[in-house]
Amino acid sequence: MPAPPIRRIAHLDMDAFFASVELLRQPQLKGLPVVVGGRSRSAGWLGNAALEALPAHAIPLEAFARLHSYTGRGVITTATYEARQFGIGSAMGMMKAAKLCPDAYLLPADFEQYRAYSRRFKAIIAQHAPAIEDRGIDEVYIDFTDVPDGQEEGGLLLAQRIQRAIYADTGLTCSIGVAPNKLLAKLASEWHKPNGIFILMPDQVTEKLWPLPCKKVNGIGPKTNDKLLTLGIHTLHDLAHTPEQELIDAFGSTYGAWLHRIAWGQDERALVMESAPVSMSRETTFERDLHAKADKAELSDIFTHLCQRVAADLQRKGYAGRTIGVKIRFPDFRSATRAISINHHTQDAATIRQIAGQCLKRIDLQRRFRLLGVKVDNLLPLEEAQDVDSKLLSQTKPHHACAAQLSLPFDE
Repeated sequence: MPAPPIRRIAHLDMDAFFASVELLRQPQLKGLPVVVGGRSRSAGWLGNAALEALPAHAIPLEAFARLHSYTGRGVITTATYEARQFGIGSAMGMMKAAKLCPDAYLLPADFEQYRAYSRRFKAIIAQHAPAIEDRGIDEVYIDFTDVPDGQEEGGLLLAQRIQRAIYADTGLTCSIGVAPNKLLAKLASEWHKPNGIFILMPDQVTEKLWPLPCKKVNGIGPKTNDKLLTLGIHTLHDLAHTPEQELIDAFGSTYGAWLHRIAWGQDERALVMESAPVSMSRETTFERDLHAKADKAELSDIFTHLCQRVAADLQRKGYAGRTIGVKIRFPDFRSATRAISINHHTQDAATIRQIAGQCLKRIDLQRRFRLLGVKVDNLLPLEEAQDVDSKLLSQTKPHHACAAQLSLPFDE
């Protein structure tokens, strides 16, 4: 009887995904430091209607905003590798990034465009290897184990084929790590970025893994890493050679045992091919702190737009929810959240806005705030939600949005 195939798991990560999509339509920015962040792309993003009417590739360089002219509290969504060389990274405040590379070009984010490209590259992967775990807009895990060529040269041939197919269809590059499990594949996908492939075989695991600092592992956050450092544990080699019981004593039985396993490259997690969302939300951080009364018109528009976007997400993905909530974040970074459950499921923007508005009335909005978010919880697939609601219909009167628009703290 032939031996079972060796487990081969790939992690595919698109290279500077949002920025790369932007460079496809604005190739004049290629090779230059570019950051994407701040407000979403919309009419007026260049501040010049005549320039905005031009084909994107014909917009002159001097028309694009530079990072040094930015004021506000926006964060970097992504950056080209040319910008990253200055120390700029995702989630960094743009004012901080402006100090590192003031001449970097600044583009607003266009998430509809990014989602369209995300669907394209994932469809291409599925043509070559159908067992995929979706990890977000720009990354996936892929099971190569039983796929044709998935074992050839450790999975190199299949990885090359997928990489070429994505580039041929989209013009975008990606980096792929292929290893015995998800933990190692994610690490390996970083080792030959951008547009690289790294094949990690079982007999190479400790050689490649142990020199790495512990914080490189997804799941070891800053607090855990600080505690490990106080214990004299700096690298995964140190972690692997720390008695498991010492780790359990320091971090608890579950997490301590996990730390011991991952230090030896052990990860038995299966790919999750289908996972139902438990909630959907949209939020935005303002360029400046806003006040419910002084900025009521602007806040009303923002609030309506957030509710509409959450509703559109639910409708596009085929879900409905029955708990609607809001989040407010104040200048001192303290947050307030409120939620209301209704007795039927909804994916309707007007209903979401009406119930979310009731939530807002339960928060003291005397102070200015920096962030506003809207969330829908307790989700079910639409058909299942409709079945549940129909069964409850005879028992209780469903809650419907009021015909008259609710007067919110920042409505006119």
